[in-house]
Amino acid sequence: MALTLISVVVAGYLALVGGMYVFQRNMLYVPNGATPSPVASGLPEMEVVKLTTTDGLELSSWYRPAEDNRPTIVYFHGNGGHIGYRGDNVRPYLDAGFGLLLVSYRGYGGNPGSPDEEGLYRDSRAAMAFVAARGVPPGRTVLYGESLGTAVAVHAAAEQARASHPVGALVLEAPLTSTADVGAHHYPWAPVRWLMKDRFESIAKIAEVGTPVFIFHGERDRVVPIRFGRELFEAAVEPKEGLWIPGAGHVNLDASGAVIEFLDRRIGDRS
Repeated sequence: MALTLISVVVAGYLALVGGMYVFQRNMLYVPNGATPSPVASGLPEMEVVKLTTTDGLELSSWYRPAEDNRPTIVYFHGNGGHIGYRGDNVRPYLDAGFGLLLVSYRGYGGNPGSPDEEGLYRDSRAAMAFVAARGVPPGRTVLYGESLGTAVAVHAAAEQARASHPVGALVLEAPLTSTADVGAHHYPWAPVRWLMKDRFESIAKIAEVGTPVFIFHGERDRVVPIRFGRELFEAAVEPKEGLWIPGAGHVNLDASGAVIEFLDRRIGDRS
């Protein structure tokens, strides 16, 4: 009887872990496939543009050029929804005159393709190529990542640095060290580190970015606990600044004033 019960428990555990392995990308990426509108999202000044990836996808994203020689922010959103949900997040930067490219990934917001780690990196390269084609130099480009998008931003910043074209600044909102670290936190009973396909190892890349870094994180974040943001901050090299927000969780962060002040000090209106 005891042996039968153990066998049932083991079989159930293996089935659960196997299901997690098979459907892990469905758990990691939660896109809304509807096509959003800039006007309906409170961003009527933004235009719909196309980003062309090296694997042949055309991704609808939103863009507004900078005013008065302000830097341009390339915004990489998190794993859920689509760019239409980010209107309130980016409004302060538009009002401050920053240029803005709201990047919509493959599989999100009516775009073709399916998201995975390498695919999102391809999307980031298409975004960098777009702003470069619009005449924005790397030193006037700010990479902004939100949640999972922080890993995309870190990777893009590291690639720019390796190519000797570092960006002007890197801003990370509620960042993760890696998806394996966060997954192991949420599922300590599963061998997450062995199972993860898309690992997004920001902790191994952050020291390469070669640009001013600003990290902010909510102290009550239960999705990506603040310890991961602190670990990433420790791994980053100077110049770097951190803001740890008491009482804030994962989605109610408002640090736009601090971000703008940081960018004005680090980049300002230099040509």
